Amino acid sequence: MELNQYQIDCKNVFRNTETAVLYEHAIRFDQSSKLTDKGALVAYSGEKTGRSPKDKRIVDHPESRDNVWWGDVNMKIDDETFEVNKERALDYLNTCERLYVVDGFAGWDPKYRVKVRIICSRPYHALFMKNMLIRPSQEELDAFGEPDYVIYNAGSFPANRHTSYMTSKTSVDLHLEKREMVILGTQYAGEMKKGVFTIMNYLMPKNEVLSMHCSANASKDGDVSLFFGLSGTGKTTLSTDEERLLIGDDEICWTDDGVFNIEGGCYAKCIDLKEESEPDIYHAIRYGALLENVVLDDHTRQVDYTDESITPNTRVSYPIEFIKNVQHPCVGQHPKDVIFLTADAFGVLPPVSLLTPEQAIYHFISGYTSKIPGTEMGVVEPKATFSPCFGGAFMMWHPMKYAELLEAKVKQQDARVWLVNTGWFGGAFGVGKRYGIAETRRIIHGIQNGELADGSFEDDGFFGLKIPTVLDGFATEKLRPINAWQDQDEYRRKAELLKKKFQENFKQYEDQVPQAVIDGMK
Repeated sequence: MELNQYQIDCKNVFRNTETAVLYEHAIRFDQSSKLTDKGALVAYSGEKTGRSPKDKRIVDHPESRDNVWWGDVNMKIDDETFEVNKERALDYLNTCERLYVVDGFAGWDPKYRVKVRIICSRPYHALFMKNMLIRPSQEELDAFGEPDYVIYNAGSFPANRHTSYMTSKTSVDLHLEKREMVILGTQYAGEMKKGVFTIMNYLMPKNEVLSMHCSANASKDGDVSLFFGLSGTGKTTLSTDEERLLIGDDEICWTDDGVFNIEGGCYAKCIDLKEESEPDIYHAIRYGALLENVVLDDHTRQVDYTDESITPNTRVSYPIEFIKNVQHPCVGQHPKDVIFLTADAFGVLPPVSLLTPEQAIYHFISGYTSKIPGTEMGVVEPKATFSPCFGGAFMMWHPMKYAELLEAKVKQQDARVWLVNTGWFGGAFGVGKRYGIAETRRIIHGIQNGELADGSFEDDGFFGLKIPTVLDGFATEKLRPINAWQDQDEYRRKAELLKKKFQENFKQYEDQVPQAVIDGMK
């Protein structure tokens, strides 16, 4: 394959290589790569075992300048600096003995599909994106032509920290007008996946399509549910259901025709993975799957999923068809239910509540969950965490842009929006207990089969939320959380504390949202 148009003249270029060859190259040329007893490939990302959000840069260009939500998430870089970093990446790639090129699609709906080309030096990165992008047929590859976006992954080579705008040896730079991304100084594969998602989060709203950091599944009759939630809330677990078909576990778009998955694979956390609790993910780890930064016994070739000595952010990527119950192609009709998941460690939010349209916008923009003691240095009590649209790190437009699209689509389709607490009850973290997965699944099934919507509701008395009065098989005292607390005065104190945190966080958006939305937490 000729890569002259990219200023690359490496003689050994492997384009859209079969998995078997990528396995072979990883074992031969990536000295740390190994095979598990199930035939999955294990690879290591080196120093960086997670994304580097503080090193993400967007080129400040007149064509896109007024669209981008500038700030701590989308930090500026100028065109000249982008070219300096790109040349540095090209210089490195041209020194490599072998390069790998992966062509794939982002988006299952052909109307909105984006062609992506990855150029990288590690077979591990090529296999990862072969799993995560939608894999073209041979006919589609033959007609692929020029890509819409190109990602140059030179992550094995550092950025020059003395270059303008650089704050470390890592830099992940996106040029929307040149349709290019450059990666330097990090070999964490997730930067490519989220880079594609960032691109889609810019392109889709321009076409009145809502791009979402969520999962989706469908009943056998086609009823679709969306699941929003930050890490640890159960988004992947709850969307994987033996009674339903998985559409996608992380990146979904909502169009005038329905929903579609952006990706062709899944990228699941596997710390403490157990067959009995996560059977679908567990059985997807086989030949073709890629494990990242796990600890492997060199004698038995078995993975210790409890070992976080390298990182607690151990991951596995695999083609979505490795999941038994999957909707293929990964598209669905308009959602019937939109579910916001939050792991409330304060123990004060109801396990389930039905949101008004104004409350839906408020909670969508807030994107609340909580960190618990032990997750970070210095965290000694539950800490409220807010990420707009449940994925602020990947949003390119102001959160209100996505919120307006959500509001319009919910109203057009008469979808129901729910807030589900997968966190604690009867007390805050350390005192109360966490809702069991069986309890939460009972709530989700009650939402999806219409049982909750057809029942009666009452006001929760603290957050203005409509909560069901009864759900068969679920303890009634838990539906109104104050009743599960022995010290109800302490419940009121914690509830007021969390309410104030919501209000303080929302102040940054008040100049762009209607008053009725602001009143959602008063």
